Amino acid sequence: MAVKFFGQFLVERGAVSPDKLLEAIDLQDRTNLKFGEVAMTLGFLGEAEVERVHDAQRGEDLRFGDMAVKLGLLTPEQMQQVITWQKNNHLYIGEALVKVGALDSARVAKLLEEFKADQAPYLAGAVMIPEGVDNPQVWEMAADLTFKMLARVANLAFRPGPCVLSQSFDAKHLAAAMDFSGSLRGRYLLSVSRGVQQAMARAILKESDVSGEPKEVLDDTVMEFINIVCGNIAAKGAQMGQNLEIDPPLVVAENDQQVSVPPEFIALSFPLYFADGEGAELSLWIAR
Repeated sequence: MAVKFFGQFLVERGAVSPDKLLEAIDLQDRTNLKFGEVAMTLGFLGEAEVERVHDAQRGEDLRFGDMAVKLGLLTPEQMQQVITWQKNNHLYIGEALVKVGALDSARVAKLLEEFKADQAPYLAGAVMIPEGVDNPQVWEMAADLTFKMLARVANLAFRPGPCVLSQSFDAKHLAAAMDFSGSLRGRYLLSVSRGVQQAMARAILKESDVSGEPKEVLDDTVMEFINIVCGNIAAKGAQMGQNLEIDPPLVVAENDQQVSVPPEFIALSFPLYFADGEGAELSLWIAR
């Protein structure tokens, strides 16, 4: 895999040990609190109100702070206080490695430049749809919403790879899909590795441990995530003048099965990379 995270790059270069990297990541996780956690720390919100915001985010594309203000749970001034707190207290992984004694600041700066040069060919900033695909703004929106919901609803951190045209689809551990029709016709597919499915299930079920859940329940959480995302896509599509009717989600493949794209569709592939080696792929099949 060409796409790497900075910590992975450092371990592969022999610059830090895996144990020191894990120590730095633990420090980073304890330091970089999420918006809701900071709001609770500052006494602005309680746990029930944070959950209310999270639930509302499933149905509308808004950041936590904006949603909390919309619901009347925070004032704009309080939202800004939380954002300022996060900025002032944010700890980057390089800084964390310095704090745990793994590297010095000069060495971190040099390695970071090397990392940026190594990863430059694989960085995907804004979603870019290949030329020649009709209605690119719709598919940009669909991918962007997927990325946002993976972060907000599933609480997942990842790096998206560049969008490419593809003739096949890797089911990984599980692939689920939702068909759509109306102004545009096609299929929305999401494949996830086992670890990503477990993380998604913990977020959807609001449980810290899902290891004892039956396969059907775990599969349902992936389909529920797709239902959330595609509902938002349909709503945004309507704002863009596209009437999208969506069908119920379904499991379409499992266990690393390779699925060929039917010739009547163009397929846009968006690979997603995770720091722990897990993976996912979004594929949008668009009727020609």
